[in-house]
Amino acid sequence: MSNVRPETMERITTKALADKFIEEQIKEVRAQVGDKKVLLALSGGVDSSVVAALLIKAIGKQLVCVHVNHGLMRKGESEAVIDMFKGELDANLVYVDATDRFLDLLAGVSEPEKKRKIIGKEFIEVFADEARKLEGVEFLAQGTIYPDILESIKAAEGKKAVKSHHNVGGLPEDLKFELVEPIKLLFKDEVRVVGEALGLPHAMVYRQPFPGPGLGVRCLGAITRDRLHALREADAILREEFDINGLAEKVWQYFIAVPDIKSVGVKDESRYEGWPAIIRAVNTKDAMTATIEEIPYEILHKITYRITHEVEGINRVLLDLTPKPIGTIEWE
Repeated sequence: MSNVRPETMERITTKALADKFIEEQIKEVRAQVGDKKVLLALSGGVDSSVVAALLIKAIGKQLVCVHVNHGLMRKGESEAVIDMFKGELDANLVYVDATDRFLDLLAGVSEPEKKRKIIGKEFIEVFADEARKLEGVEFLAQGTIYPDILESIKAAEGKKAVKSHHNVGGLPEDLKFELVEPIKLLFKDEVRVVGEALGLPHAMVYRQPFPGPGLGVRCLGAITRDRLHALREADAILREEFDINGLAEKVWQYFIAVPDIKSVGVKDESRYEGWPAIIRAVNTKDAMTATIEEIPYEILHKITYRITHEVEGINRVLLDLTPKPIGTIEWE
């Protein structure tokens, strides 16, 4: 398959078209892979999840999925990946809990870009360590999609405001794999249609964008385990209330950020110092600009009450009303 999407390629908008695409890709993957093993880094995001589900249909246990928990996942995220792929799809799944490995490296690091680089580099090293333990793996599957290719081409031409997508992420030279990229000619909306046709849960297929460094760039400043725990619990409450109140699919991106500052509060008639939880909810079409989604006050009041009463260490809830520009979508 070339890296150029044919002009005659029909957009995948229906289950019938998705089923046809899946059937074609199963044939192509089987012809490419034969009886060899394929390795896939399964983050739980829609792209890698769709690739995993498609390859399970195509080659079954020849696919080895590696899910690395860097300790910066949202509440229940790794458990959901394991339940879905190992429990329901009977995937050949390797789960790696690297929480201590990542958090030890991040201790005391407050500069956002340095945090991102540490997380990205260590993820590659953990994945490479697991790959070296496996025998007979000759192929690497990736969740590359067509916008990745388009932006990489533009970046190579020296154009601005795009990025080059290195989906292998700089794997060591001793890990030499042939690539398997079954959805690389699809746009994100098409990937979602294919995901639902494959039987993946709606919540997984329409999972909101989540940064690679995970909660690491929402636990603002130097990450501590207690503040990370508070962030994870507060974020879970926000997501639960958005689901209950029909906001989850109305808002493109919503999350909690917890900065490394404390203020004085009152709890049980005593002084109570705690962190603020900052709510951010935005809508966008291209992620280059973003508008603020209005959240009804009765919902905000409930979220505030729950977070301040259920999450240890948080004593205030704030709302970020800054559009992009001048703010960015994430805080770091």
